[in-house]
Amino acid sequence: MNVSRKQLIVGGVVLALAAGGAGTAVAVGSGDDDEGTTTGPGADKAKAAALALYPGATAGEVENASDEGAAWEVEVKKADGSSIDVHLDQNYQQVAGAESDDEDQGEDQDEDEGGE
Repeated sequence: MNVSRKQLIVGGVVLALAAGGAGTAVAVGSGDDDEGTTTGPGADKAKAAALALYPGATAGEVENASDEGAAWEVEVKKADGSSIDVHLDQNYQQVAGAESDDEDQGEDQDEDEGGE
């Protein structure tokens, strides 16, 4: 196979741009607020398990958890508007009671009280 110099240069430029784009995506996607958000089939199962515990709720971010025997932590917004974190083991069973998500509730309180 005979590859021209022009094809080699174009191919090299494309690879360099792709590598730079991937690096940018990693840098943008790894902000301080992201504590290890997980996606994929396991995360989808964790969301479904958490929602089964709280009918009418919606699931947000899923994280790999390593505390209190939990494998998954799912942010759930209940039908009444309150937010909780649901901790699940590797079999998608709840291992620790749902905890209040203090950040979200604190923000709601500030808004209700006219705070900043």
